[in-house]
Amino acid sequence: MTYCVGLMLKRGLVFMSDTRTNSGVDNISTFRKMFIWEQGGERNITLMTAGNLATTQSVISLLDERSKEPAERHPGILEAKSMFQVATLVGNTLKEVISTHAETGQKADSAFNATMILGGQVAGGEPRLFLIYPEGNFVEASFDTPYFQIGETKYGRPILVRAYDPDMSFEDAIKLLLLSFDSTIKANLSVSLPLDVHVYEADSFEPGQQFRIQPDDPYYERISSGWGVALREAFGQLPGFTFPEDAG
Repeated sequence: MTYCVGLMLKRGLVFMSDTRTNSGVDNISTFRKMFIWEQGGERNITLMTAGNLATTQSVISLLDERSKEPAERHPGILEAKSMFQVATLVGNTLKEVISTHAETGQKADSAFNATMILGGQVAGGEPRLFLIYPEGNFVEASFDTPYFQIGETKYGRPILVRAYDPDMSFEDAIKLLLLSFDSTIKANLSVSLPLDVHVYEADSFEPGQQFRIQPDDPYYERISSGWGVALREAFGQLPGFTFPEDAG
């Protein structure tokens, strides 16, 4: 299992992914799940993956290979003229890989299932964010639906629903995502640090801040412990419950 979030702000896009993969409690490994393609001044594209590791690695390898052979693989991820075309390319590649690996053909519930979050900007267009399904189709984020989650999504969603603000700073967005990840990590052992982060500023067409948050990161430790204390204090300040007088 994994957990990845792509968040759309008025200032740009913020991506965060964990790095844990496992095939049982005694077979845990760390693999990168965030991948970036860029051409200075022209495009910046980020892709995060969840699902079968062989499937997702095959998709990334094919996208890389086809971007390096534009004469034979047109258009590649570095040639597509819009983020919509990039999303179509990634979706078709994912569908192709699942179809090739599955004995009975491509199925959404196949053991080779994977989902992906794609975001970025191509010159001439706005920053865009997509959720790509195993079938190869996709949906696009808007400020009505401003973020996507893949993997173990349920534990980290409530804080995003309550605290997201499209006008928030990149720094506050990272703090929000760390709280979302902390809730998920505490509830599910299949999600864990290190966490990869990429911040893309709209219209920059350059890689923004990219870094990895390690398990012993002092800021993460402060956020994790402080959030627990804040929740207990907020709980204590809420009105107390009283049983109705006619309760049996």
